[in-house]
Amino acid sequence: QVRLVESGGGLVQPGGSLRLSCAASGDIFSIHAMGWSRQAPGKERELVAGITSGGSTYYLDSVKGRFTISRDNAKNTVYLQMNSLKPEDTAVYYCGAGPFTIKTMPYWGQGTQVTVSS
Repeated sequence: QVRLVESGGGLVQPGGSLRLSCAASGDIFSIHAMGWSRQAPGKERELVAGITSGGSTYYLDSVKGRFTISRDNAKNTVYLQMNSLKPEDTAVYYCGAGPFTIKTMPYWGQGTQVTVSS
């Protein structure tokens, strides 16, 4: 089992920035992929970004050029730097991890709220 704890959410004005962090514990040696998904009220959950242990990345089209995912394997931590935030980025952001591909991560954290509003 893998435990994931997110931090860094909050309220930010449009155009602002936030950095999310997620620390993994437990069976960390099984982790290959880590990433972030989000769910806005009334919408389906969507995968936002992912990164493998080798550094390959994935981004949702709507966040390309604004969000950057990074990973510190020594600290078992993944980060999501979010710049030029828009109101439509408002959602609960969840950290994920798994032993295989970015799109099949089975472990998820409890989530952290990100609100973009003036």
